[in-house]
Amino acid sequence: MNLSPDFSPRTAIVTGSDSGIGRATAVALARAGLDVGVTWHSDRDGAERTAEEVRAEGRNAVVRQLDTTDLLACAGVIDGLAEDLGSVDVFVNNSGTGDGTKFLELNYETWAKTLDTNLNGAFLCIQAAARRMVDAGRGGRIIAVTSVHETQPRVGSSAYDASKHGLGGLIKTIALELATHGITANSVAPGEIATPMTGQTDEDPRTTDRPGVPLGRPGDAREVAAVIAFLASPASSYVTGASWAVDGGMLQMGPQAGSHITGHEWREQVPAATRAAGQVPQRKAAGG
Repeated sequence: MNLSPDFSPRTAIVTGSDSGIGRATAVALARAGLDVGVTWHSDRDGAERTAEEVRAEGRNAVVRQLDTTDLLACAGVIDGLAEDLGSVDVFVNNSGTGDGTKFLELNYETWAKTLDTNLNGAFLCIQAAARRMVDAGRGGRIIAVTSVHETQPRVGSSAYDASKHGLGGLIKTIALELATHGITANSVAPGEIATPMTGQTDEDPRTTDRPGVPLGRPGDAREVAAVIAFLASPASSYVTGASWAVDGGMLQMGPQAGSHITGHEWREQVPAATRAAGQVPQRKAAGG
């Protein structure tokens, strides 16, 4: 048993890499010297554009369709990509969806589709990749893109929250079980990122004001990809079972902060409501 085999990644698979975080991740890994398997659900043209960017970095790209609600086919798609690439050293589970339906209005069909997309299909894809890593005996990196709602819930997102909580728990568990094979497993938990999923395709997040986020703006997909690229690299050899929030500090404010805090008054030492009422608290003397 070798708990820390030398790890020098050559290949990666990034699911849902036709746009957004997935595309940015595929390109970041190509720049790090990896050949990349690209998957798409409904946007084949987007996946081909990602593949073009990967090839522009001098790396090989292989493109396949993946529907994570098609549970019987998921593992086969990952196996096929690994065969075409020659291996899978890094697996990034990025495919996901949300529904935005409150609990009492949520029907089982929507619940099941969200859980299949975000959790059940992810389990099958991750397991297929992990089995290949174990058989190869060279170690590996498994990274799941979850959400800040992996740890904090959001109103109207019961199915989404449940799936992301579950995916985060899966990653923590396999981090324990796969460590003996030199495979690490971590989550990356984005906050609001300017991507098609948030309706901000091709927008510069630095021009958008988000008072409820300490850094004051949404994130850029490339900022998430940079964290994923680190976790995929040999430099992350002593990191496993962790969840990395990439959220501009939003989790420190609460899960509704990004959308529900509309002003910057909270940045002041004394709350605006307190000042308006003339109730400015007195500072305590040192040691008091």
